[in-house]
Amino acid sequence: MSARPAATVTTAVSSPAAVSSPAAGSAAVESAVAGSAAVESADPCCAAPLPVLGRDVTVPLVTGGEVTYAALDYAASAPALQRVWDDVAAYAPYYGSVHRGAGYLSQLSTDLFENSRETVAEFLDCRPGDQIVFTRSTTDSLNLLAQVLPADCQVFVFETEHHASLLPWRDARVTYLNAPRTPQQAVETLERALADRDPYGPALVCVTGASNVTGELWPVKELAAAAHAHGARIVLDAAQLAPHHPVSVRELDVDWIAFSGHKLYAPFGSGVLAGRADWLQESEPYLAGGGASKKVARRSDGGVDVEWHTTAARHEAGSPNVIGVYSIASACKALTEAGFDALVERERHLIAKVREGLAEVPAVRVLSLFGDDAPRVGVISFVVDGWNSSHFAAALSAEYGIGVRDGLFCAHPLVRTLLGSDPQDPGECGAPEAEPGERSLNAIRVSFGAGTPDEHVDRFVRAVRELVSDGAKWQYRTEAGRCVPAV
Repeated sequence: MSARPAATVTTAVSSPAAVSSPAAGSAAVESAVAGSAAVESADPCCAAPLPVLGRDVTVPLVTGGEVTYAALDYAASAPALQRVWDDVAAYAPYYGSVHRGAGYLSQLSTDLFENSRETVAEFLDCRPGDQIVFTRSTTDSLNLLAQVLPADCQVFVFETEHHASLLPWRDARVTYLNAPRTPQQAVETLERALADRDPYGPALVCVTGASNVTGELWPVKELAAAAHAHGARIVLDAAQLAPHHPVSVRELDVDWIAFSGHKLYAPFGSGVLAGRADWLQESEPYLAGGGASKKVARRSDGGVDVEWHTTAARHEAGSPNVIGVYSIASACKALTEAGFDALVERERHLIAKVREGLAEVPAVRVLSLFGDDAPRVGVISFVVDGWNSSHFAAALSAEYGIGVRDGLFCAHPLVRTLLGSDPQDPGECGAPEAEPGERSLNAIRVSFGAGTPDEHVDRFVRAVRELVSDGAKWQYRTEAGRCVPAV
């Protein structure tokens, strides 16, 4: 790209940086706050959490006073990294249209957008020729992939999946696989199902990397090997894996990866589908419109002929969410610079604290598919004898300032299986069916990550002990399907 007049990029943490072209301008924006997410201690277990927004927010307690909010619902949406917020703030004055404008800010925004694509490709260790398509979320990414499947494609998916990866395949021939109880059983179940399939048609396996209910890691590399041995492809739902562990397309040998920005400390409405280009290029665009179309011409019969892009733009119709895309790239850089080895070790330290604390409360039952020794990320679900899960979660919030999730976590068949009920029993995501004090077919989920301080998990463990031993200090009632403090 040729040089253009200089611009000045200013952030709250750096002095103005003169740049000579949009490409250099986007690089200046990207590097303006570099290093702000570094882990401060050489000891992973004692490393400081990465700075996130909301870490100093205080909330009122029904019992009186205020307390710093303990955000322990990372599996739903993680707080924004301070680094991400600062990067977005540095870019915001230079926001412009992407791929559509001749002006300096449009050119700078386009450079920033495409550089973000390269950053995500590096973060995922993609292969040459892989495409990075920006979407709205993991759900959007998997629905996109479902729309580009070849005709008569067979899809294999475990019933343990989040609804985002369980439900998009409505127009394909779907085989739902029973919940495995060990990683090896998962591989064996898939191998048997693939061995019985039509060997001549296309096939796709969809699997999670880490459960959004139990946090347990799935044997992705082994499942990918089984899929490829039987002529199938595989897509990895990395929504819960990517924020906690390094994810390599090459090492895992998966065909596609999908994840969301809002799980990756970048809550600005973007997601990613990364992987092989052929099915994407050979299909009709996910959405028809500007950006996806390369050339449109009227025909003599009054219709139109359309030539679609063969790049990722084919499935990115409309004005792209450059803020959301850039925030994902910023989060990728922040996590990489902090070092996943240190992040993983620190998270193991927090997981051990929570699990050991819950194990000391006999009334608590932690939910698991693969057993206590299975490796996992910072996502733990449990039930408490004598408590309806919504009541317990409401008390954690109202009396201790702790935010967790209760319900079925958009993984109804899995939670029903883990609770020992009929997987087909009806239920709404997060909406309990029982009054306070009554049993409900729902669970409680605590989840945490790179921004979680020790105090939050310590307070959570103490709160669980106190609620189980002493009961709630306040009265609660059900309102619009939720348990809330009575006033």
